[in-house]
Amino acid sequence: FLQMASAFALFPSLAMAAEKRSPVVDTHVHCFAGTADKRFPYHKEGPYQPEKPSTPEGLLDCMKQADVDFAVIVHPEPYQDDHRYLEHCLDVGQGKLKGTCLFFAGRPNGIREMTALVKRQQNKIVTLRIHAYAADRLPPFGKPELRELWKVASDLGLAIQLHFEPRFAPGFEPLIQEFSKTKVIIDHLGRPMQGTVEEHGRIVKWSRFENTVMKLSSIPESNSDSKREVGPIMSQLVKAFGPDRLIY
Repeated sequence: FLQMASAFALFPSLAMAAEKRSPVVDTHVHCFAGTADKRFPYHKEGPYQPEKPSTPEGLLDCMKQADVDFAVIVHPEPYQDDHRYLEHCLDVGQGKLKGTCLFFAGRPNGIREMTALVKRQQNKIVTLRIHAYAADRLPPFGKPELRELWKVASDLGLAIQLHFEPRFAPGFEPLIQEFSKTKVIIDHLGRPMQGTVEEHGRIVKWSRFENTVMKLSSIPESNSDSKREVGPIMSQLVKAFGPDRLIY
């Protein structure tokens, strides 16, 4: 310690260099207004409705305490394609927060509204999130409506963020290949515990597509029923995608 202190006293530039670090970004945060805030009601088709708020002000305070520089607010499903609360969060964020958007293929005005949101919140909307896990809420796989949504998002400079059960992976694969310049973020390890080894193995093999990025998030408990441990799955994904295509 004394040697370092002496060195910094003699060479202040060393102290400046020591202070520099890579920025820390939390890549997956949800914010909710809660049920009491009538300005931002939950959508009637939302699958759940958190009662307690999780505000951008609270998020910024947590980030400050944890030395996190930036965060991506993943627009949550309770709001569906109503992005008013997300926009509120981005305004409060003062440059520290960015967001994902949620629009649905084939719905009237969806593409127009997505385009308007991205232009209105310039450089703050970074991905379009697509869900495929509830049988009654699947995207129209193989249909032109899904391709059009994917293409417009790509043209707007957005990444595609996929949250899905492994059994639905084949429906996304043609678009990942066709739009090879568009980054594709795979949420939550590709949900390995919600599929068979073979089904999730197909997602692991997506590492051959250079535009795919694996997100190590929502780490599941080991599945006692199938005797599958999450540790080997994590190791497999790290080996397959490599450090340059992993986020957490």
